Amino acid sequence: MEKSRIENIIDTLEREYPSAACSLDYSKDYELLFATRLAAQCTDERVNKITPVLYSRYPTLESIAGADTEEIEKIVHSCGFFRSKARDIVLSAQMLISEYGGTVPDNMDDLLKLPGVGRKTANIILGDVYRKPAVVVDTHCIRLSNRLGLVRTKDPEKIEFELRDLLPPEKSADFCHRLVYHGRAVCTARGPKCAECPLLEYCPRII
Repeated sequence: MEKSRIENIIDTLEREYPSAACSLDYSKDYELLFATRLAAQCTDERVNKITPVLYSRYPTLESIAGADTEEIEKIVHSCGFFRSKARDIVLSAQMLISEYGGTVPDNMDDLLKLPGVGRKTANIILGDVYRKPAVVVDTHCIRLSNRLGLVRTKDPEKIEFELRDLLPPEKSADFCHRLVYHGRAVCTARGPKCAECPLLEYCPRII
């Protein structure tokens, strides 16, 4: 990978999508943690409709930790996999209080100890809450990083570490958010709009 090409890809995405932010709504660190858990195999748009209901019914971490899991299930039912998601949210709330003083951890090892938290969720927390270098590998990142020739694998963990080697650490989290924007708007899974893609000259699918 030529350094100039990855720099041009980063610069182009920054121009096209100057506002790089997670599309999940939240105001507290644990709200992003739980929203990300709910977003597994569910759209961010749907999650953003559900979380206000969840947090109005359970406005504090302590109230979530003490909630009846079946009541949480009713609220998050439309997100899919509602039983496991509700269980993980309640157990994570309890663990955050008992083990971490009510604060979401700021390191990968501790984040991965929380129920239902994998590397993708942990990287979202590290990048968006703590502004640490992070590579969030979602479906858009997998698709676009392969199409752009940045990686040649569909394995999320391999993609994460390969992109860490390619990207400037301070830009890695925002880069992944911009891939989501670009993947939704232009480089879609089906019928990508190559003719109007600002990354066309850097895409090995075309050149």
